[in-house]
Parts: sequence; structure tokens; C-alpha cells
Amino acid sequence: MDLAQPHMTRQTCIMTPPEDVIAPAASMIVLQGWGSGAKVLMGQRAAGAAFMPSKFVFPGGRVDESDHTDDLPDLLSPACQTALHLHPAAGGPISPRALVAAGLRELTEETGLELLQPRARALRFVFRAITPPGRSRRFDARFFLARAQDFGDDHAGFSAASGELSHLQWLPLIDARALDLPFITRVILAELEANLTAEDRAGEDWAGEDWAGTGGVPFFDNSGPHPAFLRL
Repeated sequence: MDLAQPHMTRQTCIMTPPEDVIAPAASMIVLQGWGSGAKVLMGQRAAGAAFMPSKFVFPGGRVDESDHTDDLPDLLSPACQTALHLHPAAGGPISPRALVAAGLRELTEETGLELLQPRARALRFVFRAITPPGRSRRFDARFFLARAQDFGDDHAGFSAASGELSHLQWLPLIDARALDLPFITRVILAELEANLTAEDRAGEDWAGEDWAGTGGVPFFDNSGPHPAFLRL
């Protein structure tokens, strides 16, 4: 009996990596007070989170289908809206209203704060950043600045928060920068502190030109093979 085994051809199975999707997202930087003495709202992501575990961040998240709505009034200046339209993402342009809706929705879900006074120019577009390649999640995130006073009088309890962020707290900017932060959050806080200190010296309180209309909105663009720092 011939016990020789037939010749087996070894085939290599090539796994195709998942598509590197960059999802649109929005975060809300909410301030108590103004100028260099302002406090900022921060929360800590869960240790088991797939994206930035255990890091302190601003409330925010990706844009959902429900955020594409016409019901939300314009909360941005024309300069901010123009800056949001610059450098469309690879997935195509997205409306400023959808980004604002996503940021406000995520803020309400994660902290319980809900916008009660949707006045004109209630928000400022102050930063944009795209997550570098190689991360478990990638986002094209726009960051909006808001005033705590537009979210009612009770800012301390967070009783309606979902629990997605823990240790929700209001911190002076210098104390917030001492937390365990993602790199981009640390950069944003430094930029915010510089701009607020300048406005403090000028005696302004949310008045005057938007930052989008003066020095431009900082943009860390990691969408391509080479990172770039731009001003929108």
C-alpha cells in the first residue's frame, strides 16, 4: 500500500484590512465665566473605551443620521460657517448645522446639559483636527466653544448624564491642562487660554470678531500621508 500523502499546495490567506474611515465628529468646549479666569467642562472616558481610554476629553462624538436636520437655528457667525466649509473631508462636505447638532446632542447625552437659549452666535468654531492613521478610530472633529449660561442655571449636578463620561467637573484652564489628556486636547486648551487671555486684556466678553474671522481656526490635518497644520 502506498502511504505517501498527495502533494499539498500551501496557500496564503491575505486578510484585507478594514477601510480606514474618517468619520465626521463634533465636540463642545463649554466655559463657565470668561477671560483668563474661565472654567472648562471636562470628563473622563472609560478605561475600556476603544478610543482614548481613560483620557479626559471635552464632551462630543460622531455625527449621526439624526443630526442632519433643518430644525436647528443658526448658532454660528458667517465667518465660522465659512471656515467650516473649507477643506471638505474625503467623504464629502458636511453642513455646519449637522456638526452643531451632533455636538449639542453629544453634550446633552454625556452631561445632561441642554441648550436653553439658542441665540445667534451662541457658538464659536475654534478648532479642527483629524485623527492620525493607525488609530482604532479616526475622526474629523470640529470643536465648538459655548457658554455655560446658555444651558440653564444648574451646571453642577450632571444628574441626567448618561455615564459615558465620568468625573465630570469644571476646572480652571491651567488645572485642566494638568489632567491625563490626549495630545490634541492639550493643544486646544493652550490655544483657548491664549485667546481668552487676549480678550480678557481687551475687556471683551464674547463680543467683537470671531476667532474664525481674525487669526483663523487652527486645523491639524492628518488625512494624508504627511500631517499639516493649517489655519481655516
